Amino acid sequence: MKKMALHWKIILGMVLGVLVGLLMTTFDGGKEIVQDWIKPFGKMFINCLKMIAIPLILAALIKGVSDLRDISKLSKMGGRTIGVYIITTVIAVTIGLMLVNIVQPGKAISKETRTEMIENYSGDTTKYKETAKDQKNAGPLKALEDLVPENLFKAATDNGNMLQIIFFAIFFGVSLILIPEEKGKTVKSFFDGFNEVILKMVDLIMLAAPYGVFALLAAIVVESPSIDLFIALSWYAITVVGGLLLMICIYITIVYVFTKKSPRFFLDGISPAQLLAFSTSSSAATLPVTMERVTEHLGVEEEVSSFVLPIGATINMDGTSLYQAVAAVFIAQAFGMELDFATQLGIIATATLASIGSAAVPGAGMVMLVGVLGYAGIPEAGLALIFAVDRPLDMCRTVVNVTGDATVSMVVAKSVGKLGEPKPKNWDDNYEAVK
Repeated sequence: MKKMALHWKIILGMVLGVLVGLLMTTFDGGKEIVQDWIKPFGKMFINCLKMIAIPLILAALIKGVSDLRDISKLSKMGGRTIGVYIITTVIAVTIGLMLVNIVQPGKAISKETRTEMIENYSGDTTKYKETAKDQKNAGPLKALEDLVPENLFKAATDNGNMLQIIFFAIFFGVSLILIPEEKGKTVKSFFDGFNEVILKMVDLIMLAAPYGVFALLAAIVVESPSIDLFIALSWYAITVVGGLLLMICIYITIVYVFTKKSPRFFLDGISPAQLLAFSTSSSAATLPVTMERVTEHLGVEEEVSSFVLPIGATINMDGTSLYQAVAAVFIAQAFGMELDFATQLGIIATATLASIGSAAVPGAGMVMLVGVLGYAGIPEAGLALIFAVDRPLDMCRTVVNVTGDATVSMVVAKSVGKLGEPKPKNWDDNYEAVK
């Protein structure tokens, strides 16, 4: 019998969690049983995600920046690559915030259900209000001042200091490039290995995802058994997918405007990589196929594709950043919180920078969301609301991540005169070896 795929296990855990939760609400004491004996396993799973967030950023960012090897590459092609990646990521986050504020899926939850949820997590709500008050009373340059940590280890003990960790990781990576290669070789090797270990830890944590989802969903049902919660979840998923589709349209427009290539040419060239991205939920696993399609079918010279695409697989996560923006505001809406304009601008910055540290593996986006929630003061327990549909959405946003990488590679290639005619090989449609 073929082994069941992880995403099917997660869906099964979601269904069983809902059924068990509904069953427990039918008799006295059922709610307490779930809260005392099932919910703790869900909280343990969330704690694992929170535990790995800071190491994941340090490992992925330091490795990604140091892989540039030569700082001078940032002067022309490197500068344009990173600049366009940042612009598209900001666009993606902005689209996500606009859609979630228009649709407002979290507000589909009734006042009674929302009140009950806030009471269950009153400590987090109080913390959010205090944080908002502090931000209001802070000076205009407070955010910039807080970007630089006074103590790295202190910053690393709080997921709310995610921007400080990102600042240190980038600073460290650039410094590693600037020292002689022979002197930095040991450090570089350490962080390469450290990154591999962290990615394996993510893999192991994701093995527990079906059980974590089961516990979280069962607890949600018994604590808030209203059907409107699940209606809101559906609207949340529709909002995310709608934003991702809109982002694909923007990529097509960018390619047409800057390279004069037709939408059909672009989609025909990149579609096999998109399909593989959808099935694996991993930009890294799709990278060999993405490079082959971009080079052989979109006409980008290998000199550009071999530089732009690996960087993109590390720092360009437009789909992930869009999802983080929608998820953060959705959870805030579910808890009855109103995020002011300044906080949402902060979400744009945090999600943009956090997406740079997102590993190109399944489930990493959920890990990075912890940091975005921590910045905005949104209860991290709200992860339970969205994890049930995270896997299929992860598959969709990985497609956007890969499409964004291909788009930027074509724009950069055109800007440096390295975009020619496609030169397809006869064997390039055979993906079994790549898989």
